[in-house]
Amino acid sequence: MLFTYGRFLSRQLVNTVTSDKLLYQLVSGLIKYQMVICYFLYIAGFVWFILTLKKKMYKYQFSQYAWTHMILLIVSVQSSFTVANIFEGIFWFLLPASLIVINDIAAYFFGFFFGRTPLIKLSPKKTWEGFIGALVTTMFSAFVLANLMGRFQWLTCPRKDLSTAWLHCDPGPMFKPEYYSLQGWVPQWFPWKEVPILPVQWHVLALGLFASIIAPFGGFFASGFKRAFKFKDFGDSIPGHGGITDRMDCQMVMAVFAYIYHQSFVMPESFSVEMILDQILRNLTFEEQQTLYEQLGKIFQDRQAMPP
Repeated sequence: MLFTYGRFLSRQLVNTVTSDKLLYQLVSGLIKYQMVICYFLYIAGFVWFILTLKKKMYKYQFSQYAWTHMILLIVSVQSSFTVANIFEGIFWFLLPASLIVINDIAAYFFGFFFGRTPLIKLSPKKTWEGFIGALVTTMFSAFVLANLMGRFQWLTCPRKDLSTAWLHCDPGPMFKPEYYSLQGWVPQWFPWKEVPILPVQWHVLALGLFASIIAPFGGFFASGFKRAFKFKDFGDSIPGHGGITDRMDCQMVMAVFAYIYHQSFVMPESFSVEMILDQILRNLTFEEQQTLYEQLGKIFQDRQAMPP
């Protein structure tokens, strides 16, 4: 948790404590040496595990050691991507999570009313009709929801610190509407001659496609796991649907993809003031930052003194 969340939230943590010099220096030092600290904490646990091995319990202890790493990989690491998505803008958490829910519900209804052809042996109730119907519904819902949610700054603005203040920002080109003419596509009596579309709406089609085709395999994985241990559901808190875990088996896979897609195709490639400032705060000491500030001041003064 210290390693995964620390990597994602280091900038927000530094921005939160900038007003207190002592706390800022402490946090900056922890972030700078975070990887070393986490590595030796892990090594301490590894050594402790070896020292506590007992005869006739080796198989049990090593199985517990393996389960610990599996849980860390599937739960802690993947859930950290969910937190990272929230800090990039709640849009990038709420929309992918909603698409999973929509796909699940649509697959159920299309399968219930039209299902005839089995999809996969691990889940006998899943059908091709439900799969295809959910795909179309999810893609359409993604396109519409992105337009609705993309209009609210509170959903689209990234959180740059750990405060709870209201969010205000320039929405950026992804959330600024582009107008497409409908002339030649619709009859003359049609009231709208152009339609506004946010550029992010084209991107969320990829999220919808992933939520429909790949994310359900998270559910199939959970189904195979449950059958291996001969139980139907992870819990019984939701009548007819199992427990909370049964509703979340696709969410983790989706959260990782949403983060990777956002970083690869949505984030601007060019350096921004925020990115450079983040590197300065993370890698330079307070004294080095003061030196940089003074040198930049001299450069600006020299430029102002130069004749036009």
